[in-house]
Amino acid sequence: MVHSTKGIVLRTVKYGDTSVITTVYTELFGIQSYLVKGVRQSTKTSAGKAGYFQPSALLDMEVYHNELKQLQFVKEYRWSYLYDHVLSDVVKHAVSMYMIEMVQHSLKQPEANPELFYLIEDSLKQLDKGNETLTANLPLYFVLHLASELGFRPQGRYSKDTPVLDLQEGVFTNTIPPHPYFLDEQMAELTSQLIDLSFYNELEHLKLNRSTRRTLLESYQNYMALHIADFGELRTLAILQEILS
Repeated sequence: MVHSTKGIVLRTVKYGDTSVITTVYTELFGIQSYLVKGVRQSTKTSAGKAGYFQPSALLDMEVYHNELKQLQFVKEYRWSYLYDHVLSDVVKHAVSMYMIEMVQHSLKQPEANPELFYLIEDSLKQLDKGNETLTANLPLYFVLHLASELGFRPQGRYSKDTPVLDLQEGVFTNTIPPHPYFLDEQMAELTSQLIDLSFYNELEHLKLNRSTRRTLLESYQNYMALHIADFGELRTLAILQEILS
């Protein structure tokens, strides 16, 4: 049966001489793998088609779906949103690859989650349009809201009475925990602010320096690893930390 669905490309590998197998996070079916035939042929009709399956690409797709099969097939595809900057700007591209890898490490089940799909889609679109400050702050916002969609949003908020964020327990508290996975004072307060943001453009007004971003990115990776089994290490984290000002 053929279905229409939006998709976010996570990973693509070559298959045979002319085809690819692409892993896509779809609005309807969650994570799916698709065989796309002929997109690597050197013909006029196939020229540029492999570009549709770059990681972070946003697509409208017509797909065949059989729940009994692990590998599905794509009938038709076209751009759902055509980037102006994400694929060409070095910093924005690095942020998009970090976000895509974070999704890959975080999603262990194939089931659909429309709200999570919209978070990823909207974040990539805002990244494409956003200014330098939004671009630099977006990875922090994205990880915290990804955690919320996955069911482990940090509980409570920063205050004088709860100035510590226990990353292992996922709660703002008034005591330093007996383990190294916590944020206190400024870092806990910034995290609370990021969690409470309702609109992407608010990221433009959050002034953080490079050292603060590095600390928060490392801490948020630890937070995800503490709450997701077999989370692993992100290859893109080091690149992102170097490239963000």
